[in-house]
Amino acid sequence: MTAARGAVLALSLLACASGLLPGGARTARAGERLDWETGKGESYVIPALEVSGFIFGLNQFNRHFVDSKEYGSDFQSIGDNLTRPLVIDHDPFRINELGHPYQGNIYFGFARSAGLDFWRSLLYSLGGSLLWETAGETTPPALNDHVNTSIGGAFIGEAAFRMASLLLEGGGSRPGFWRELGAAVLSPPTGFNRLVFGDRFDAVFPSRNPEVFVRLRLGAALTYEVDSDVRHDTNRWDGAAEYSISYGLPGKPGYEYKRPFDYFHFEFTAVPTAREVDDTIENVSIHGMLAGRRYDLGDRFRGIWGVFGNFDYFAPQAFRVSATAATVGTVFQWWLSRHVALQGTALGGLGLGAAGTAGDRAQRDYHYGLTPLTFLGGRLIFGDRAMLEATGRQYYVAGTSSSRETGVDTRHFSQDVIVRVGVGFTVRLFGPHALGIQYLISNRNFGAPDLRDRHQSVQAVLLSYNFLGHSRFGAVEWRPDE
Repeated sequence: MTAARGAVLALSLLACASGLLPGGARTARAGERLDWETGKGESYVIPALEVSGFIFGLNQFNRHFVDSKEYGSDFQSIGDNLTRPLVIDHDPFRINELGHPYQGNIYFGFARSAGLDFWRSLLYSLGGSLLWETAGETTPPALNDHVNTSIGGAFIGEAAFRMASLLLEGGGSRPGFWRELGAAVLSPPTGFNRLVFGDRFDAVFPSRNPEVFVRLRLGAALTYEVDSDVRHDTNRWDGAAEYSISYGLPGKPGYEYKRPFDYFHFEFTAVPTAREVDDTIENVSIHGMLAGRRYDLGDRFRGIWGVFGNFDYFAPQAFRVSATAATVGTVFQWWLSRHVALQGTALGGLGLGAAGTAGDRAQRDYHYGLTPLTFLGGRLIFGDRAMLEATGRQYYVAGTSSSRETGVDTRHFSQDVIVRVGVGFTVRLFGPHALGIQYLISNRNFGAPDLRDRHQSVQAVLLSYNFLGHSRFGAVEWRPDE
């Protein structure tokens, strides 16, 4: 929560100083207004100043209200950080695996909402990470922070920017107050630039009419089995709120995949009844196609294949795992009959991951390493009445440990094998309203030389109300005779 307050303060400082930025007027000259198709009106300077200002504001907040030693950077600490080798740091798990990616999303979003494309905006999340690690903190620059901030932040930032733009696009040429507010919540830099620069950046990013399936799920989760050799408090009953969107589902006639994240899938799960505020976020998962192409197999099968960017964060009650990765794979839809469709996803690749127990409140009992991962998902859609779905994820995290007392422990090479499987069934009642049941099992097996092996498992059942944003659970229709 402290980091969130710091981010809000940093954005507030930027808003106060916006009059000093080039093009800060609410009404822009015709030649300055952003045109997404031609690139006219885009800016390199404005996001560079915004990123620098945000980092300064966040550093000042942390310096005065969090830790004056760690954030009391000066010319000497900056010089030291420029010459130090990269390390693997030992900050609390959620700071490294959620805080840094979200911070990178802010850097990326400033550039993206100023008219730059994905790849050029990625340079701003990378530059922001370098500036923060060098001048924002006195601790040595960390490789894991660079990966999570620059790359993980870009994946989160692009998904957030696309969702915000889709919401604004639905409001026509003049989106209303609630759409503007919703877009700002989804992508704060987008809302900031639209508010501060007015007409300069008010052009909405064109989605080019993707096929979209949105679902909001609210329910109660019963955790009926926790098998763990680490003692910690667990909740038997929890509230759960989940938002997911599949954007650019394959098969829609005329839709092209020319830009990164023209297809992506995003999931977010919150547990409002968690014992600790820091445990409220249980799941953030994103995979988006960076480059690829369409394919078809006959009249009933459509798909896309290519290179994907993945960001995953899962925190069931017994353990935690996260990964930022590049994968290759496919997403497809196959009409099995007139009314029954099978949608599937298969991805596999390599990234940097972290895994550890949830038994220590300091969140420092975890390790980093190269992480091969796989993801398989399928949805069997029965017309507009019901959907059976299943997902399976596996992570193999191998690397150095992070001890609770001394930080990184390079003496022990440890490994984790983590598997998470979910099966669910959803039945539509009427209109967009549906009921669902879901079973989740998450397993972790840990091993390291000279350390005791560890097995942890969590099983849960979720009963939920579902609000659906598609009349056929996201099934795409391209058959001319249907």
